[in-house]
Amino acid sequence: MKTFRAILAASVLTGVLSPIGVGAQSLRCKGDLASVGDSKASVFQKCGEPVFKDSFCKPANEIVTPIRPALGGAVVNVLACENVEEWTYNPGYGQFMTTLRLEAGRLVSIKYGDRVK
Repeated sequence: MKTFRAILAASVLTGVLSPIGVGAQSLRCKGDLASVGDSKASVFQKCGEPVFKDSFCKPANEIVTPIRPALGGAVVNVLACENVEEWTYNPGYGQFMTTLRLEAGRLVSIKYGDRVK
């Protein structure tokens, strides 16, 4: 019984003390909520300019129709990709840095990072 209680206490304590990297469904910005599923424009309107922006191309799971050069050249397979953006916000002292991930123009995830010091 003591082992069960110790495991239960450790699980609860870990869940309470480790919000870093935990996903969320919405983020409070200037008295409004940016939620998973919102458009890029809506997120920008609610939260404003992030302190850092990153973007990259995430490979899609499909191959676009091969390009066949004229005059007997080699066949070139083109791998499609999806544009992904990550916007990072600094909500202020004592709060957690927050990164919003946007794919195909929509907010798909919200993750918390380190506490702002």
